[in-house]
Amino acid sequence: MTVNPPPPTRLLDALREKIRLLHYSLRTERAYVQWTRRFIRYHRHRHPREMGEVEITAFLGALATEGSVAAATQNQALAAILFLYKQVLGIELAWLENVPRARLRRRLPTVLTAAEARRVLELMTGTHALMARMLYGTGMRLAECLALRVKDVELERREIVIRQGKGGKDRVTMLPAALVEPLREHLVRVRALHERDRQAGVPGVELPGALSRKYPSAGCQWAWQWVFPQARLSVDPRSGIRRRHHAFGQTLQRAIRRAVHAAGIVKPVSTHTFRHSFATHLMEAGYDIRTVQELLGHKDVSTTMIYTHVLNRGGRGVVSPLDR
Repeated sequence: MTVNPPPPTRLLDALREKIRLLHYSLRTERAYVQWTRRFIRYHRHRHPREMGEVEITAFLGALATEGSVAAATQNQALAAILFLYKQVLGIELAWLENVPRARLRRRLPTVLTAAEARRVLELMTGTHALMARMLYGTGMRLAECLALRVKDVELERREIVIRQGKGGKDRVTMLPAALVEPLREHLVRVRALHERDRQAGVPGVELPGALSRKYPSAGCQWAWQWVFPQARLSVDPRSGIRRRHHAFGQTLQRAIRRAVHAAGIVKPVSTHTFRHSFATHLMEAGYDIRTVQELLGHKDVSTTMIYTHVLNRGGRGVVSPLDR
C-alpha cells in the first residue's frame, strides 16, 4: 500500500505557526501576515525563495515613495520580511540586516492639561470611564490595561503588576487611591459574570504561553480572569474556542473621542494621550525623570526625556522676557 506524503505547508500557514511557536502577539501575527502578502503581491505572486536583495529593496522603497507610509510602518514591513526569511524560510541574508531602516521623526506628544483631562474624564460613564481613569492614573498603555488580570491588581497595597509589557517586560506601577473603591466595586460585578460563566460551562479565559497545557483548569480560576472582560462571548481567532475575551480597545477609543468632542477640546486625543499626560503631569509635580521612566517601563531614559519638552515651563525652565 502506498502512502501519499502530506501536502506541503502553505507559506502563510508556516508563518503563523512560527509566530505562535515563539509566542508573538496576535497583533504581530496579523501585521506580519499582511506584510508578507503585500510583498508577494507587489512582485506578482513570486515565491520569496525566488527573490532577494533587489526585490526586497524595491518593495521597501515603493512603500516610501509610492505609498508615502510613515517611517515606523516601513520599519515594521522590514521586520516582517526579516522574520519571514530567517525564521520561516531558514535563509540567512547577511545583507538584509544592514538594510537602512527609515529614520523615525521625533514628534512631541499631545498632552492634555490637568483641567482638560478632568473635563474629559467627567464626561465619561460606566466601565469606559474607569478604564480611562486607569490609563491616566497609572500611565499604562491601552494593551496593558486590556490584558490586566485580577491576580495582578493589589487593592490593599495600591499597586498594579503589569505583565509582559512592551518588550516582554514586567513592571509595577501605582494604583491611585481614588480608584481603589471604584475598582473594588467593578470587580464584584466581574466576579458575578465569571460565576455565571462557570455555571454555564463557558471555557476558561486564554492563558499566556503554555500555561493552558501545564495548568488546564487555571483559565477557569478567578485569579486569571480579565479585569475588563467583554460583555459577550466571542470566538478565539487562533484556537476557535468560544470564550470570554478582554474588552475591545476600539470601543474605548470611540468613547474617549465622544467625550473629547463634548468637552470642546480640539487636540487629537487617543488612549495614549492619557499616558503622555500622566508622565508630563508627574514631572510638572516635581518627580524625577528616573521615577517616571520606571513607572512607564521605558528601556532608555532618553525616551522619557521627550516629556521635558512639553512641560509648562518650556522644557528648560526658561522664563520668556515678555513674562518678566
